[in-house]
Parts: sequence; structure tokens; C-alpha cells
Amino acid sequence: MNRHSQLLRTVAAGGASLVLTLSLAGCGGSDGASGDADTIHVLVYGDATNKVEKQLVDTFNKTSKVKAVLDTVPGADYQSKLQTLISGKQAPDVFFNWGGGSIKPYVDAGLLMPLDDLIAKDPGLKSNFLPSVFDTAVVDGKPYGVPMRGTQPVLLFSNQKVLKEAGVTTPRTWTELLAAVKTLKAEGVTPIALGGGDKWPTQMWFQYVYDRVAGPELFASAVKGDKDAWASADSRKALGMLKELIDAGAFGTNYDSVKFTDGGSPTLLATGKAAFELMGSWEYSTLQDAHPDFVKSDLGYGTFPAVEGGKGSPDNIAGNTNNFYSVLKSTEHPEAVAEFLKLMYSDEFVKAQLSVGNLPTTTNTPKFLDGSANPDYARYQYDLVEKAPSFQLSWDQAFPPAATTSIHQAIQQFFNGRTGADEFISAMQNLPAA
Repeated sequence: MNRHSQLLRTVAAGGASLVLTLSLAGCGGSDGASGDADTIHVLVYGDATNKVEKQLVDTFNKTSKVKAVLDTVPGADYQSKLQTLISGKQAPDVFFNWGGGSIKPYVDAGLLMPLDDLIAKDPGLKSNFLPSVFDTAVVDGKPYGVPMRGTQPVLLFSNQKVLKEAGVTTPRTWTELLAAVKTLKAEGVTPIALGGGDKWPTQMWFQYVYDRVAGPELFASAVKGDKDAWASADSRKALGMLKELIDAGAFGTNYDSVKFTDGGSPTLLATGKAAFELMGSWEYSTLQDAHPDFVKSDLGYGTFPAVEGGKGSPDNIAGNTNNFYSVLKSTEHPEAVAEFLKLMYSDEFVKAQLSVGNLPTTTNTPKFLDGSANPDYARYQYDLVEKAPSFQLSWDQAFPPAATTSIHQAIQQFFNGRTGADEFISAMQNLPAA
């Protein structure tokens, strides 16, 4: 699942071509553009989890006079096409997002409906979700999203067969990770699969190393505009550690030609060509869909290694608190939308998400964990999220979408050795504050 956020752009002539390439049948009839006044369009990120969203749409349509239509956009194109659609005649009624900075421009543009009134009529739209997760979609003190899918901490996945054959155990510390890289490389295995072509997977390494070295305070300060945080000793130490890992050959040499979104990096892990992949918890459902035998026999998972002497707790996690459904202010069917959103805390929703490896953040989730696709995996994640002292939202979601391209570029250029620490620090200092 791609989670990167981008700048809300003004639709221009070039953007119109994006609309024409969409394989959406009359997407977003909130202004009657669909030709059917009795529908609501739900726009979602296209991936293996769509089977659950289709199931819930079917459930809704069995009893609702206003019918829901599920529109999907391939993951790699989701954000750019959402930006093109959302302020036009094909705007959806409800759309998938990541909360935080990903929706703030739409709020600022007056496009989204505050959910206060819907929550006043049905308090369960708020009270049935974990508060720390629900609050991720609160902007300027108002709620603009209802959690859907599940919480998505980033984990270190592994191919246990490859590790066993190389005599390597899952690293618990940074020192052990460097040693594992050396051994695996000598065995002719790419130590770590990386979908660098998507850019955001590379960012995950920065998020965790910075957290382990400096603790969550450095980034929390930086995202609010503290430019000195990026130039601190801890920041430079984190960059030095990343460079050491890269120079050790941990990611091979062609990672920027590999993508997660087309299945490239997960396939490297599943087929034994790589030993590790740092990826969001959605990796499980991705692999379950494409490589079920690997999931059953050889998939391993764990937390990011601790950094000896670092300020960050080894129990800290980074990633996405959840995905959300937000509502366009222009929808003609707010009552139907509210009824649809109620399904996001239903027992059916929880059981369906667990069946594909997702972990919902509803208050009724714990009683269904034993029925998940992998109960051990579900409980591991639930316990991880529950005990984490800090759950850091991904950098490109915490910053405003206008910063996304600059963040990705700074990370990619440093990772590839085209720039050094000073250039990276300067680029990050020039980001707009949240």
C-alpha cells in the first residue's frame, strides 16, 4: 500500500489527461456528473485489500436506497489522480486517504465536510475507534476522517529460509544488522530488498534510524519548523549510520529500478533473492495474495533493530496509524454516507480486514483476533501498537503534501550518494512547517 502524500495541484491542461486515463465509470457524481442521483462514489487505493471494500459496499447496497459505487485507482497513481479528481466534476463522495498532512490542503481549500454533525447523530463514528488513531484525521480541531482498513506499523520482514541457510538470525541491534549484511552479501544474497523506485520505501529507513538515534523529539520538533533539529549532532549521526549501511552493500546496486507497487521488492523477498524488507504491515496481505506458500512456510517479521546508546526506545514504531475515509462537502447524500461509514466499525468490517492480514483499530477488534488470517501476526501487531511509547507518522504524511517531492528527492539523492549530509540537512531545513 502506497502511503506517500503530494501537493494539491490546480487542474490544468496537463492534468486533464489524467482524468481521461482513469478507468472509472462516471466517478464521483456528487454534483450529478455521474448521471445517477441515487449513488455515492467511494474512491479507494487499488490493491489486494479491495476485496474487503467491495464486500462492504455490497453489504451496504443490500439495504440502502442510495447505492454505493466502488472506484479504484492503481496504487502508484492514486495520489496524483485524486488531486486531479477531487476539485472537479468527477469528485467522489468519499475517498481513501492517510489523514494528517495528506488531507490538510483539501480542508484548507474548503472541499471536505467536517464530521461533527455526523458524529453528533452517531457518536459511535468516533467512540468505536482508538482515540490516538482517530485523532490523526483531526485537522484544526475538527474531525475529517473515519478510520478504515487497519493500523500499519512498519516492520522488518524476513525470509527465514534464506537466513537459516546463511546462518543468520533476525538482528535485534544495529551492530547485528551490519553483521548480517556482511554475511548475506558473502553468500550472494541481496541483504535487503528495497523498492527505491517508489521513493517512499527508502524513507522508512530514515524514519527509524532517526527515531532510534534521537528519539521521537527530533522529528516532532523539525516538523513544526525547528530547522536546527536537522543540523543537530543526532541528525548527523543518523545520516552517518545510514551511509555506513548503504556503503556496506545492504541494498544492492539497482534498488532504484525496483518498486514495491508493482510487486518487485516483495517478490525479491519471497523468492529468496533478498533476506529482509522494511515495509508496512500491509506487506503480509501483499505477500499472502501473491506468494501464499512463502507466507505459510518462511515469512518472518520483527521490530526495527535497537541502536546501542540511542535515545529512542526500541519499542517505538513508525508508519501509518491507519487509513481514513473522508467526505466531500459537495456530496448530495450525507445521510447515506453516514450509514456507509457506520460499517467501518461493524463486526463484519473487523473480521474481513483481519482475514487479509490488516489490523483494524476499532474497540471491538480484540475479540476477533483469533479469527484473523494469522492470529499470531495480528496479536503481535496489536501488542506492538498498544505498548509503543511513540508511533511516528510517516515523514511525508506528517509534513504538508507540498513537502513530499522535496523529502523524497533529498532522501533519494543522499541514499544514492549524489549528495552528502550537508546537502540533505539543507534540503530538509527548507521544507515548509506543518
